[in-house]
Amino acid sequence: MRFRDRYEAGRLLATKLAVYANRPDVLVLALPRGGVPVAFEIARALGAPLDVFLVRKLGVPGHEKLAMGAITTGGVRVLNQDVVGYLNLPGEVIDQVAAEEQQELERRERLYRGPLSAPEVRGRTVILVDDGLTTGSTLRAAAAALREQRPARLIVAIPVAAASTCNEFSTQVDECVCAARSEPFYAGGFWYEDFTQITDEEIGDLLARAAQPVRRVA
Repeated sequence: MRFRDRYEAGRLLATKLAVYANRPDVLVLALPRGGVPVAFEIARALGAPLDVFLVRKLGVPGHEKLAMGAITTGGVRVLNQDVVGYLNLPGEVIDQVAAEEQQELERRERLYRGPLSAPEVRGRTVILVDDGLTTGSTLRAAAAALREQRPARLIVAIPVAAASTCNEFSTQVDECVCAARSEPFYAGGFWYEDFTQITDEEIGDLLARAAQPVRRVA
C-alpha cells in the first residue's frame, strides 16, 4: 500500500477511527510537521478539534544526535535515564540544553498557535497523530508526556508503521491504530507518492481551517 499524500493517508486512517466520531471528549493532536495534514483529515472526519503537540529532542552536548530526553508542549520533560545514567550527565547540563530547546519550542508554538494556550488534555480521549512510525522516539516522548497530563484514553494513530514498533506501542498506550504495517519498514517517505516537506504556512492554514466551528458528522 502506498498513499498518494498525507491527506489521503489521513482520510483512510480516519475510517479506522470512526468509533470516535461526534464525541465531545475527543481531541486530535498532531506532531508537526508531517502529522498535521494527516490529523487534519482525521479531525474533520470525526468532527473533533485539532491542535499540535510539539516535541523537541534534548541532544547530548557534543553528540547532539544522541537523545538524552525531550521536552514537549505543556512544559513536560521526559528523560532517557539510560543515557543520562551511562554518561553521568549533571543536572545543570540537562537544564541548559532544555532551556535552549524550550525557547525554540515556544517560538514554534507562537508560530502555530498564536496567543492561544495549549488545549486541556486531562480527562479527554486524545488521538495523537504522525505521518509514520520508524523508531518511534519522538512519538514515544509525546505519548509519555501526554500520559502525565492524565487523559482518559490515549490513542496513537499512524498511517504506516514498522509492525514491531507498532506492536511495542500497543503496550504503552490504550490503543495503537495503523492503516498499514510492514516489515521491513524502509523510510517513511517510501509509503507516499508525494512526501513533500510540509511548510509552516501550510500548518498555519490547516489549523486555522480546523478552528472553524466543528460540523458534527452523521
